[in-house]
Amino acid sequence: MAKQENFKILGQVSPNAATVSTLYTVPASTQSVVSTINVCNTTASATTCRIAAVPNGESLSLEHYIAYDATVTAKDSVSLTIGVTLGTGDTLSVYASTASVSFSAFGSEVS
Repeated sequence: MAKQENFKILGQVSPNAATVSTLYTVPASTQSVVSTINVCNTTASATTCRIAAVPNGESLSLEHYIAYDATVTAKDSVSLTIGVTLGTGDTLSVYASTASVSFSAFGSEVS
């Protein structure tokens, strides 16, 4: 049977301040390529953010971070086009030091 590739918005979240949240978890029997992660700061002051790719079955730790305390200026967005590959059950976790920051992941799922 041929593999099927679906291009889509993989996840969107606006986490509470200083709280790690899951942006995306790869579904069962699926692999994923995250082509772009966008961070949008809607506040009037700068904030910092963190993004991590956590392998299935592991707890978040320092080696998983793609970005750590990266600054996003007031009323600005940052896009990371990096092509992160993830397997079944892997997750993207995000964090912002303030509220009113949104994260979006765009890419494809292969099943």
